[in-house]
Amino acid sequence: MKAMLFAAGLGTRLKPLTDNKPKALVEIGGITLLERCINQLKKNGIGEIVINIHHFGDQIKDFLEQHQNFGLSISISDESDALLDTGGAILKAKALLTGSEPILLINVDILTNLNFKMLLDYHIQNQALATLVVRQRSTSRYLLFKKQILVGWTNKKSGEIKVSRPEKIANAQEFAFSGIHIIQPELLDEITESGKFSIIDLYLRLAKSHKICAFVDSDSIWMDLGKVEELSQAEELVEKLEA
Repeated sequence: MKAMLFAAGLGTRLKPLTDNKPKALVEIGGITLLERCINQLKKNGIGEIVINIHHFGDQIKDFLEQHQNFGLSISISDESDALLDTGGAILKAKALLTGSEPILLINVDILTNLNFKMLLDYHIQNQALATLVVRQRSTSRYLLFKKQILVGWTNKKSGEIKVSRPEKIANAQEFAFSGIHIIQPELLDEITESGKFSIIDLYLRLAKSHKICAFVDSDSIWMDLGKVEELSQAEELVEKLEA
């Protein structure tokens, strides 16, 4: 398995920490989010990583060079010209992701001790085109699953609903996306979208005719570091991760 690490975001919600550096280089417990994520990928046996960059992207390149890519094969997908969102980012990085191995996708601001090897086993056993890690937590937007198969999406605030499988949408379970997913390399050839687009919209389209599965994570430690006010909580969390 190889991985793509999403590190191109502006980190707007982490201002002023991101006024002069990318979100990926914000430190938690004295270690950058980028290094924490890379170390976890390495711990799970992943040796080939693609990282997309935009906001202060040269700082990320310099950081990786200073650490000799942490002994891994790391490629950069440069989005300096324009942010492409998650779907567009994967499309731009397609040439760097081709091959026969499944691809783990993860946001750089995710703190977790999820066992990626176990996730991969689940993905392979289910013969899914994509497997999305989800949790039962409060949010405004939910993915809808019926027997662990993606059938739709809903925004609780706006009331908007997107349906992939109308015949299975009734009584579908609501789960929040965790920013961690695995795709088969064949999915790259199914992309017909262009420019900037969300991978969730891609999944919803593909779910009409392909198997997009849920991996319900109820056991691992998990946090999406989105706001400056959450830094103290993140510091406490990494102490648990390192315990």
